Amino acid sequence: EAALFAAELFDMYTRLARRRGWRFDPHQTPEAASGGRDFGASISGEGVHGALSVESGTHRVQRVPTTEALGRVHTSTAVVVVLPEADEASVDLNEADVVVEAFRAGGAGGQHVNTTESAVRLTHKPTGLKVSCQNERSQHMNRASAFKVLRARLAAYEAERQQNERQIMRSEQAGTGSRSERIRTYNFPDDRVTDHRLGVSKFGMARMMSGEALEELLIELGENRRRQRLESFLQEFVQGGKAV
Repeated sequence: EAALFAAELFDMYTRLARRRGWRFDPHQTPEAASGGRDFGASISGEGVHGALSVESGTHRVQRVPTTEALGRVHTSTAVVVVLPEADEASVDLNEADVVVEAFRAGGAGGQHVNTTESAVRLTHKPTGLKVSCQNERSQHMNRASAFKVLRARLAAYEAERQQNERQIMRSEQAGTGSRSERIRTYNFPDDRVTDHRLGVSKFGMARMMSGEALEELLIELGENRRRQRLESFLQEFVQGGKAV
């Protein structure tokens, strides 16, 4: 159920990107993941990271799974991670520290995709980070996409490590967020979506999953984030602290 919900979120962001005119390039689609729970995409366009960075966190779903014979409502979660694409020069990545594995791509695809070892899996030995890409037709293209994702994850990993060392608790660092705290609940029986940061609920699940209501919600979240930053700045100024 969690994997199914994650796939629906993936489709929701695909539709949102189409509405906003953003480019959406999947690294690994839910179909290609063959039941796996880790898939993602590169999204590019005007204002894309500023808009989507508020989506990082735990998304909770409440509904009756298709496999539930007694009609009971189950609760599952999916984690969304939004990372800025790292500049190659900004990440110290030694390719000798990366294990590169090739394997046959799964899921839907052309004959070439499914019969050759075109998919690529990277393992960064110092951190244990793993990245898989299999949506491109050639191993070379999948390898390039995988390294791009790995650089972004390493940049986020390093930022989080530095935060922990300095004990700075900021929830809106680029590409990081509180992954254990739910940010939104999708209640299908009540046709209601609740964003816990705003403390508001919106009815109409179909509008949310189509990207229409999500687009409206992102505007509200962006305004809320700017208001919180201004309040924090003013509080530090009044207290005589150094505003960052």
